[in-house]
Amino acid sequence: MPPAPPDAAPRVYPPWVSLIQRSVKGAASAPHSSSVAEIESWLLGEALGIEDLLPLIESFLWRLVAAGLPLDRASLHVGTLHPQLFGFAWNWNRSDGFCDEVKVAEAAVGSEAYRRNPLFRVIEHGETVRADLRDAETCARFPLMAELVEQGMTEYVALPLHAGGAYHNAATAATRQAGGFTATQFDDLSRLLRLFALHVERHIALRISGNVLATYLGAEAGGRVLRGSIKRGSGAPISAIIWISDLRGFTDLSDRLPGPAVIALLNAYFERLAGAVLAEGGQVLKFVGDGLLAVFPYAAFADERAAARAALAAAQQALAALEALNVDPPEELSGIEGWRPLRSGIALHAGDVFFGNVGAPERLDFTVIGQAVNLASRVETLTKSLGHPLLMTEQVARCLTEPLDDLGLHALRGLAAPVRLYSPVSRNDPSSV
Repeated sequence: MPPAPPDAAPRVYPPWVSLIQRSVKGAASAPHSSSVAEIESWLLGEALGIEDLLPLIESFLWRLVAAGLPLDRASLHVGTLHPQLFGFAWNWNRSDGFCDEVKVAEAAVGSEAYRRNPLFRVIEHGETVRADLRDAETCARFPLMAELVEQGMTEYVALPLHAGGAYHNAATAATRQAGGFTATQFDDLSRLLRLFALHVERHIALRISGNVLATYLGAEAGGRVLRGSIKRGSGAPISAIIWISDLRGFTDLSDRLPGPAVIALLNAYFERLAGAVLAEGGQVLKFVGDGLLAVFPYAAFADERAAARAALAAAQQALAALEALNVDPPEELSGIEGWRPLRSGIALHAGDVFFGNVGAPERLDFTVIGQAVNLASRVETLTKSLGHPLLMTEQVARCLTEPLDDLGLHALRGLAAPVRLYSPVSRNDPSSV
């Protein structure tokens, strides 16, 4: 059965937790009956072939139930390396049969709810928490316990998952069995979780690798590298709309302002531009000083016209976001004087490029190269002299139905033939350069 859509969730999560996906296979994800020995054999064999952590966790938990362990509620919590996330979690409940995968924002770390949760002791200090829910003092110590008592739970345990990695992972389990887990059941559960921790570490290492590569190379390039495209010269030709943009007056800003202020301005600037590219389905490839290189591959859209429309929409959105930034800057720019207004020049061109690895054998870069990239760069330099923040070539213009100003033919350095350039009609430009 396919995962249920996130909006079908009856569970309520705090604002820093977002549902990614849910599996509703329930008990069907495991054999009808099992044993501790059979689970160990599965973990050492068949489980190694499961590529997604959600079905692996779901099947593991239902196998515990099939082996006679009185498990009624369980969760897995893992840290990650990501600029905006604290980690991921998987929440399972025997009563509704759901297994949810969620992501936890960095904001959770500073929340009172996290600090008063038993997981704080496990994740931050490596402790094991075993709580008898009949004990009033224990329930008063952790607010979560009152909720578990209402659900009929008798014991709650939270254990660190140590597998040699750098991140503090944790698992929790709760039961409604009278008297809680027996000594034998707790030992079986702990032993199986230690073995399962090896799987978790492997999956999280892959996820962290993907997060890092996507953050630094972009989702598409990072995915290609993770799939093995790591040799110099490896890659493929693609047809795409090429975006090249540049921040006006950056040299002056960097001369006048201290380094931290320049970094803050660049971050605010790139957040607007890169955010617009990503929002419209483009791929941000690299930041070079104050420059941005991005592509809208035709293969990622219905056709070249859709890619061109997305690139134009992203450019107009980016320019509008810059205008909003100039009018109402965020708090992190409040102490910086003399930087407004930030202006950008954006060039759009359509053509064929090579998308792949270039560089030295020991230091590669995943990028796009080709004559189309060079032409786009030349066009961008004209945004200032022509007084238009957004320029596009005829190859892009003929894919669009929006009204455009024909700016005529222009000679570009290094090109024998002049290039016809276009810009959105003046009333649609947020500003001039």
